[in-house]
Amino acid sequence: MIKVASYNIRKSVGTDRQRQPHRILSILEELDADVIALQEVDRRFGARTTTLLAEAILDQTRYAPVRFGIREQSLGWHGNALLVKKGIEIIAQERIALPAFEPRGAVLADLRVGGEPLRVVGMHLGLLGNWRLKQAEAVVSYLEKFEIGHPTVIMGDLNQWATDGGCLAQFARHHTVVAPGPSFHARRPMLQLDRIILSRDLALGATGVHHTALARTGSDHLPVWATIERRRAPEAAPALTFP
Repeated sequence: MIKVASYNIRKSVGTDRQRQPHRILSILEELDADVIALQEVDRRFGARTTTLLAEAILDQTRYAPVRFGIREQSLGWHGNALLVKKGIEIIAQERIALPAFEPRGAVLADLRVGGEPLRVVGMHLGLLGNWRLKQAEAVVSYLEKFEIGHPTVIMGDLNQWATDGGCLAQFARHHTVVAPGPSFHARRPMLQLDRIILSRDLALGATGVHHTALARTGSDHLPVWATIERRRAPEAAPALTFP
């Protein structure tokens, strides 16, 4: 069983309006997931400087960042970053360009977790519904181009207020869309903006929203998580024998 999580950290600014990266690192430790997709890690303008230093992640948590090498001072791309538990093998990493009225992108990593391949996509979709739909289509189309298919987890802040339709319907054509629960606003969660989406060869175990005192002050979003495992093909029935 693998635990995955998604967390919009709002550039490490909490509900107390204080930027405290060390608090985010503590919340990541609380989560204890194998793979975490982060949104709003880097500042949006200028050099896109990260609010979570890679060195701090490596020194103070059980995680290692997947490096996409866009800008020296950035941790991810368009604010999206992926963290994996130390010891998980990173096979490949790629960036996915998304159509947008405002700069948007997604990040992808092929991993080997417990000897099994896992493809992970982290994303933060736009505020406008028609662009969200185009972005969902772009992610799905990008995944369909891979010659080798792997069990795939897509997760992030979808900015989808409605509980169905829109970009959710696009993902649901070939995937299972998981709604762990209301994750926004952290002080009074009412909206299910953060989602985890699974390819059909993955089975969902448990899922939920990470409610702790620290998480309620760390960002305006709460982290969401799910445990997953690969579906196994049913064993063939024994052949009939006749006397």
